[in-house]
Amino acid sequence: MDSSTLIATASIITAGLTTGIGCMCPALGEGRSVATALTSLAQQPDASATITRTLFVGLAMIESTAIYCFVVSMILIFANPFWNHIIAPAAGK
Repeated sequence: MDSSTLIATASIITAGLTTGIGCMCPALGEGRSVATALTSLAQQPDASATITRTLFVGLAMIESTAIYCFVVSMILIFANPFWNHIIAPAAGK
C-alpha cells in the first residue's frame, strides 16, 4: 500500500467517524436538553420565557458542534491538507 492510498483510506475512515459520532452525540444532548426544558416548563410555567430563551441558546451551541464536525469531515474528503505532502515531492520530480 503506497502513501497516497494510506492517506485516502485514513481520511475516509476519519471523515466517517467524525460525521457519525459528531452527529449522534449532539443529537442525544439536544434531546436531553429539550426533555429537561419541558420538565422545567411543567414545574414552573411562570418562567417559560426565560427557560425557552435559554433552551434555544443552548440548542444553538450544541448544534454548532455537529456543524463543526461536518465541516471537518468535508475538509478531509474534498480539501485534504495532507495531500500536499504527497503532491509536493511528485511535482519536484
